[in-house]
Amino acid sequence: MRGFRLFKVFKTPFFVAVAFTVLSFVTMHLWNWVIPAIFGLKTITWLQALELLLLCKILGGGFYRHGVGYRGRREWKQRMVEKWMEMSPEERERFRAGMRGRWGCGFDADRPPAPEQSSR
Repeated sequence: MRGFRLFKVFKTPFFVAVAFTVLSFVTMHLWNWVIPAIFGLKTITWLQALELLLLCKILGGGFYRHGVGYRGRREWKQRMVEKWMEMSPEERERFRAGMRGRWGCGFDADRPPAPEQSSR
């Protein structure tokens, strides 16, 4: 059982290292194939490609976690349910009408959708 725990500890860093290595080689080969032919720049090494990837990550996206994940969606949905329950029937109908007008969707599970009219 101890070996399985050790595997779990090293699994993520291993796959991250493999992903960075593969992406670095892909970046290096693409750079060396395209950039010298177009702009006349020098070819780059694998380490320079890795540095280029890290620089692009820092400048373009940072290292924060993207998205909110499942927990964030669940919390958002719970907040929306709470807001919905606090609305009066008139406010709910106004909300439904506004969503239908903006997005063409209805939040009426108990009502059938309105029939579409043809433009003929």
